[in-house]
Formats: sequence, C-alpha cells, structure tokens
Amino acid sequence: MTSQTESELMPAAFIGHGNPMNALADNRYTRAWHAFGAAVPRPRAILVISAHWYINATAVTTMVRPRTIHDFYGFPQDLFDVQYPAPGLPDLYDEIAAAVQPTWVGRDADSWGIDHGTWSVLVHAFPQADIPVVQLSINADKPLDYHVELGARLAALRRSGVLVVASGNIVHNLRSIDWSQPDGGYDWADRFDRAAAEAIRTDPEQVLRLDASADWSKAVPTPDHFIPLLYLAGLAMGDDQPADVLVDGYAYGSLSMSSYTLGVSCPSSEDGAGPGAPLPEGVPADGTNL
Repeated sequence: MTSQTESELMPAAFIGHGNPMNALADNRYTRAWHAFGAAVPRPRAILVISAHWYINATAVTTMVRPRTIHDFYGFPQDLFDVQYPAPGLPDLYDEIAAAVQPTWVGRDADSWGIDHGTWSVLVHAFPQADIPVVQLSINADKPLDYHVELGARLAALRRSGVLVVASGNIVHNLRSIDWSQPDGGYDWADRFDRAAAEAIRTDPEQVLRLDASADWSKAVPTPDHFIPLLYLAGLAMGDDQPADVLVDGYAYGSLSMSSYTLGVSCPSSEDGAGPGAPLPEGVPADGTNL
C-alpha cells in the first residue's frame, strides 16, 4: 500500500465475494482482491456495504472491537475458525451521518460486527487486519434509487482517507446452482452480468435500469446481493473516471464473480479462467447463506 495525499480521492470497489470458502482459497479471484489491497493507499478506515447485513434500517457499526460473524451454514470447521480481528472506529459514525444527511443513520454498538461478505474479502485484501473496519447496513425497506443516492453521498468520505468497499454478487441465484459448472455461467447470467458491466463502466446511472432486463428475475431473485453494486454506481456518478474491471467470471452457473474498482487500476496476469473455491458437498446451496 502507498500513502494518500490530501488531493487524492481514496479508491472504491465493488467485490463479487461469492462462496465464503474463498476466504481460505488461493485462486484468481482472491489474488485479484489481494492485488487491490496492495494497490490502494493505506486507508484511515474501511467502510463496507455487505450483502449480508440486510435489515430494515440504515445503520453503522460503532463498536471498538467488532466481532467476526460466521453467518453461514454447512461449511467446514476451518471456515468457522477464521477470525478477522480488525478494530472498529466508532468516531466514523459522525462523519458518515454528516455525509449522508438528511438521511437518518442509526448506531449499532453491539448487534452486528464483521460478516463474511466483508471478512472473506478483507483476509486477502488486507490480511494484517490492522485497519479499522466499519459496516453500513443495507436498508431492505428502501427502493433501488435510495442506495445509489446514498452511495453518491459517501464520496465525501473518500476525500478523508476512507476506503469504501461494496460486497455482493451481481448475479446471485442459489436455487439455480449447477454443480457441473464450477466456473461457468448460464446464458441468462452472462447476459445480465455483461449488461451490468456495460452500465457501471460507461454510464453508472444505467445500473438503476437493470431491473427492466428480461433476465432480472433469474439473476436477482432477491436484491440483497445486487444492491451493493448500486453504492459503487453512486460513487462512480460523481467520479471523473469510469469503473475498471478488477476480475470477472462465474461460479456454478448462477453466481457472478465480477468485481470493479474506481480510482485504481490493478493489472492482472490472470488468463481469465479457473474456478473459485468449491462449495461444500451435501448441503443445498440455498441453505448455506452464501
């Protein structure tokens, strides 16, 4: 990591986190996440919008020592043993609340922590776990444009050394998992993922129009994993540079692993092939909370 100058905007990213077993894996996705962490200036704090904190409120974690949450089922003990002991930064709440006003933001001092949508990525991007981590919940009661607007307001934090990372999956349909396609995607998944790529890279406002796609209901049967992309879209709308592809690909037919960055390029030597971490056998994918 380099150091940030006062005139620089901290980069931002959307990460397609996929299966939490990626936390323990060495593959082209986790190497891309590591490359991202190495390329950005050292953040003062990391603010994560994770698909796995999807509640009926907009809230920010404010604990000094957030716990590592193992919010999944059916995975091996090695994954439950992972700890990501990064500190929190309670004072960041006031900065977030000021940046997003008049939107109300609650304080969460004890109910959440660092969920697997966050730590499965950060163990690769920032393995020392020595940078404060704060999470912003996804308000399930709000329409899609609310999240784009909130993302745009978070731009102020990038000017004060805060790295904003959104973590989800653009295509996320666990009921359509195809075990015979560990690194493949259905035609409808590919179409939708390509449409999202075109939008975020050329006209981020068009990300809001993806719900009109004929493939929307299959690609996004529930919005929790898609909404994090809207936060990067909001940030990108106020940025003078387009989003760049960090890495892309598919897992098990119906999961997109595409990731995008703002304000930093991470050239990769990867050839664009190869699967992510395998899912555990014998457990229905839609019962794992991945």
